[in-house]
Amino acid sequence: MKKELLSGNEAIARGAYEAGVRVASAYPGTPSTEILENIVRYPRIDASWAPNEKVALEVAIGASFGGARALVTMKHVGVNVAADPLFTLSYTGVRGGLVLVTADDPELHSSQNEQDNRHYARAAKLPMFEPADSQEALEMTRLAFEVSERFDTPVMLRTTTRISHSKSVVTVGEPLPELPATSIEKNPPKFVMLPGNARKRHLFVEERMRQLSEWAASQDFNRIEEGKGDIAIITSGVAYNYAREVFPDASILKLGMVHPLPKKLIAEFASRFERVVVIEELDPFIEEQVRAMGIDVCGKDRLPLCGELTPGRIRQALLDGEAPPVAKQAENLPPRPPNMCPGCPHRGVFLALNRLQAYVTGDIGCYTLGFMPPLSAMDTCICMGASIGNAAGLSRVLADEERKKVVAVIGDSTFLHTGVNGLMEMVYNGGAGTVVILDNRITAMTGRQDNPGSGFTLKGEDVPAVDLEQLCRSLGIEHVRVIDPYDLELTRKTLQEEMAREQVSVIITRRPCMLMKRQKVALRPPLHVDPDKCVGCRACLKLGCPAIQWDATAGEKGQARIDSLICVGCAVCEQMCKFEAFGVSHG
Repeated sequence: MKKELLSGNEAIARGAYEAGVRVASAYPGTPSTEILENIVRYPRIDASWAPNEKVALEVAIGASFGGARALVTMKHVGVNVAADPLFTLSYTGVRGGLVLVTADDPELHSSQNEQDNRHYARAAKLPMFEPADSQEALEMTRLAFEVSERFDTPVMLRTTTRISHSKSVVTVGEPLPELPATSIEKNPPKFVMLPGNARKRHLFVEERMRQLSEWAASQDFNRIEEGKGDIAIITSGVAYNYAREVFPDASILKLGMVHPLPKKLIAEFASRFERVVVIEELDPFIEEQVRAMGIDVCGKDRLPLCGELTPGRIRQALLDGEAPPVAKQAENLPPRPPNMCPGCPHRGVFLALNRLQAYVTGDIGCYTLGFMPPLSAMDTCICMGASIGNAAGLSRVLADEERKKVVAVIGDSTFLHTGVNGLMEMVYNGGAGTVVILDNRITAMTGRQDNPGSGFTLKGEDVPAVDLEQLCRSLGIEHVRVIDPYDLELTRKTLQEEMAREQVSVIITRRPCMLMKRQKVALRPPLHVDPDKCVGCRACLKLGCPAIQWDATAGEKGQARIDSLICVGCAVCEQMCKFEAFGVSHG
């Protein structure tokens, strides 16, 4: 058998290919993004980015109803967006197998919250697999499609950041020789969820979960690893690896399906030991259900509720060990706080908002870093697409002078994700406010994925790009302006004029991301600082550009320097200098 070194995301993509998936849809979001980016390696899968997670799931549902196997992937908060169709899909069931991958992010490496999506499986009454390594990620993806069709249910597969991004050796299998046949099959009692049909399907769902619980108790993915001593451990996912490292001799019940739980298997296992410990990340999801079975277990009374587990944290909590060592920063290693890239077109916008003392309702994207000093120009950030709705709410409660300070800032991809609905609400209900769409032509933060505004598909095919100006005007907005954010004075002046306006207005700041993968960005020579002209006023440092360095030993007050290796020649800093110290480097 062929072996490959795969990340969890790569293994899921491979598993989908082997399972005969015909359609895969997603909205990019760390740590799930690479699943779709790897699925494009398998041409027989129709893979695409959707405008948001709800649409992605709806596309997969349609493919399933046509008889095809379909995969939909998203990060954990994306399931919040997709929850509406997901809960009803649990009732309708599937035709072709349907698997939803939720990539959770304990420790909040790249997320706004730390929600534990195992609760979604329980609330929506769906089976959920949780792999512990890349091999299981592949095998459980394949198995999930079989379970989906056997039990007439969508299946959730939960990963966490460590599983999504860590690599291990995987034995790959052979794909199905032919994809399942597709066709129209009318079955309104199953697929039309009017109350009369839904009541009957609810009974089906409850019976389905009972059967799944019984079936799962005898499957290899829920297995007992016999050990020594009186302590026994129940665990799943990446926590299994940590538990095995800390307690190499303990008996372990490793759960591969975390919902529904194999209660009979758990009861039999726990009855043999004096002390049973549940080791799981985030919420006491398994622990509380085992306690409800009347079994005395411990876990979150000692293990942390927040953040990732590690062997060190488990050892400290359960064995009264020393605190895990904290990595020491090597000498001479410069600090690297999160920052916008050199040449980022968003930098000048946030500088202007700071100087205008705007109250900025922000959104999810690279530009959330506008919160960081020295720009310090973001005051709220809730979730994808929330900035405009937040601004609309503020406009209804503030006096005129304060209302005019409120500016909603949102990226182009996020605007198309769900932000457009907030703008629709603002116009529909007669609101007032200034909306800035930061149009850098890409979904930048998650790795420069295309979106309906970029003009390209996931596979790089040319398609019509959404016209943001026409879209805004079609919603009834009279004042739409497009500016180049590299022009600082124009940016400041435009913001000032629109903030004073009594009606809703939209400013589109258009400049491609400097990391644009198609090289649409014209490269410019780097700038340099003339030491004879730099007086050490530090005005350029207010941009927070990582290409500008400060030499405290130069001149009377210190002087700015340009790192020519990362400067992209955007010349925004040049506009900040009153002493004309910045110039183009020809060296």
